[in-house]
Amino acid sequence: MTGPDLSLERAARAGGALRVAGVDEVGRGPWAGPVTACAVILRGPCPPGLDDSKKLSAKVRGAMEPWLRDVAWHGIGEASVEEIDGMGIRRATHLAMARAVAALPVRPDLALVDGSDRPDLPCAVRTVVKGDSVSLSIAAASVVAKTWRDRGMVALAQRHPGYGWETNMGYGTAAHRLGLERHGVTQHHRRSFAPIHNMLRR
Repeated sequence: MTGPDLSLERAARAGGALRVAGVDEVGRGPWAGPVTACAVILRGPCPPGLDDSKKLSAKVRGAMEPWLRDVAWHGIGEASVEEIDGMGIRRATHLAMARAVAALPVRPDLALVDGSDRPDLPCAVRTVVKGDSVSLSIAAASVVAKTWRDRGMVALAQRHPGYGWETNMGYGTAAHRLGLERHGVTQHHRRSFAPIHNMLRR
């Protein structure tokens, strides 16, 4: 089984899109924390073994991230818990992606976006189902987005101990649920999500 490659990027460049960005997000499903997106335009060779961030260990992702920052232009965008609660996770994810693209030091001609849901971006967009397993640019974006958000959740865990965010990254685990029962809901929880909403109603 082969991993992601640069086939889509090469085809796009052959069609005139010289700057091709991969765009991916992390954090649609957690109960706490922002949704984070990254846009990456590769300029050099990728680290060996680059793949969908979910297929890589935290140690491998951490080793790859500085390499990727060296060989790519990248931009990070986030949507806050307040924005997620106010506009819904889908629109908040699109907002984070738009912010990531806007944060790039150069404007891409084309964005290859993971998934089938097309965001409104300031460039041409092509959605790619399971894109982080197909495109190295999207895989790179997935790794940078994941490591960035994980660092943020570890930092939040130090300020709000007891929820297990340093390991569950805000996702709905037994430790997280126990923390909610013991310590209550914080300002970093997504109050529109059913488990948090139902707890507040009780």
